[in-house]
Amino acid sequence: MNQELELVAEQFRKLPGIGVKSARRLAYFMMERPESEVRDFLHVIEEARSKICYCSVCCNLSTSDPCDICSDARRDHSVILVVEQPQDVMALEQSHEYHGLYHVLHGALSPLDGIGPEDLKIKELLERLKDETVKEVILATDPDTEGEATAFYLTRLIKPSGIKVTRIGRGIPVGGDIGFADSMTLAGAVENRKEV
Repeated sequence: MNQELELVAEQFRKLPGIGVKSARRLAYFMMERPESEVRDFLHVIEEARSKICYCSVCCNLSTSDPCDICSDARRDHSVILVVEQPQDVMALEQSHEYHGLYHVLHGALSPLDGIGPEDLKIKELLERLKDETVKEVILATDPDTEGEATAFYLTRLIKPSGIKVTRIGRGIPVGGDIGFADSMTLAGAVENRKEV
């Protein structure tokens, strides 16, 4: 592979979930596109990057400050759902089941990776909780070691304020197979069972 293609592949490799082979495949793909398509691709990214900012309330990515969700008077401002990443907000919004506000941490606690509380938007969350309209915080961090540690840490910080702290339900996904589920997922499914 020539040096220029390798440099392009290195840039793609910086994206989450992109391995060496995928990065090279993307580099070749982009180099085979007409120059106008590559220019349009880069222009769309540059244009979006120049218009997107962080909401000063929930720390989500937005094109306005405050974002459309935080400024929507029809939403339930007494509930804040805490997520790790901006894409989590999009996934929850697509379910059309949640109508409160959000708070984006921009990560999870991970001491092994050098990510501590000061690296997340925890201080901003605690500041929001001083508003007496907030009655419940729903923790929707990932059900992995880092997400669980983050939820536990936040619970310890929030509980003394008297605000109700809940955790999203976990368990077997729709269409899932119990025989292929890991023990943590099965434990969460049993723990979060509902009466029928």
